[in-house]
Amino acid sequence: MCGFVGFANIKEKILQNKKVIEKMNQTLTKRGPDEDGYYIDEKVCLGHKRLIVIDPKGGKQPMIESVSYGDFVICYNGQIYNTKELRETLKENGFTFQGHCDTEILLKSYIHYGNDVVHHLNGIFAFAIWNSKKQELFLARDHFGVKPLFYTIKNNTLIFASELKAIFEYPGIEKKMDSQSIGEMFGIGPSHTPGTTIFKDIFEIKPAHFGIFNSSGLHVERYWKLTSKEHTDNFAKTCETLKYLLNDAITRQLVSDVPLCTFLSGGLDSSIITKFAADYCKKEGLPPLDTYSIDYVDNDKNFVKSDFQPNSDNYYIDLMNKNLHTNHHKIVIDTPELASYLEDAMIARDMPGMADIDSSLLLFCKNVKKEMTVSLTR
Repeated sequence: MCGFVGFANIKEKILQNKKVIEKMNQTLTKRGPDEDGYYIDEKVCLGHKRLIVIDPKGGKQPMIESVSYGDFVICYNGQIYNTKELRETLKENGFTFQGHCDTEILLKSYIHYGNDVVHHLNGIFAFAIWNSKKQELFLARDHFGVKPLFYTIKNNTLIFASELKAIFEYPGIEKKMDSQSIGEMFGIGPSHTPGTTIFKDIFEIKPAHFGIFNSSGLHVERYWKLTSKEHTDNFAKTCETLKYLLNDAITRQLVSDVPLCTFLSGGLDSSIITKFAADYCKKEGLPPLDTYSIDYVDNDKNFVKSDFQPNSDNYYIDLMNKNLHTNHHKIVIDTPELASYLEDAMIARDMPGMADIDSSLLLFCKNVKKEMTVSLTR
């Protein structure tokens, strides 16, 4: 999953804040348990917690690229799915590569495209890039906001992080709520107005937005917007296009140097993902796909059929496994254990969320992590 933290002040030196960046970074250990790294300069401090998925040796962060006109430093959380196409373009323009991780490709893409890099990315991402020559920090978040990126400004210092709890480790940042955040928490939680959080003066880079922080302050700009167009394809063409898009979206996410699986609930979304992933494994001559599902103690005894749910999830899970020949694992959770993780789930989210739905997901992922590092799910 990874995560990063940082703060920048273009007007003052911040070298004395090494302990602050380290303390902020430690709050993200669960996001990145495998490795941590730091970059400390006069104007910017960056910290990164890494979950190793691709290129264990070549993907260390913060990553630095030195060119004739200065240094570029990146902290990044996410996955870029069009790395192959980007790499080819960069090679044509004289770039060389030390490894095969998407972090290096993203950093060099920024050096090549500048702020327009966001128009060339296919993936889920949040990242910060420091430009030493311009004395400028570039922040960006993916099109639908899959990856989080929070920030606040205090005394000309921009403080940012992958999680809210990290920001509160910066000296002087207080946990205050206002009437709007309280109303949203009880009225539409865990949803909220884009760009805001439940805490006063703590914001998020909105989905499909980037920010530029320099001597003039922070400027945030939108780079993409979903548009609606008339659908003119016939049924056959629609099916063909849909199949292509699903296959492209799913198989691009199957790149990993560590064990990978899918979550399989038996529902339409997870079954489609598992179908394309299993077919890919078979086509590439890989071992059968590992799949995981969650169940609860005595659920089979207490399940009652209805018009809404005529069969339990297990019926559809078994159906998919038999057809796709996956290596399936079932995680069974008991109610007391589920209740005991309610607080942990809220702390992980940094705000009240979906109660037992969150705690069951946290418990499920904790058990899957014993054997797998990456999972595809809806």
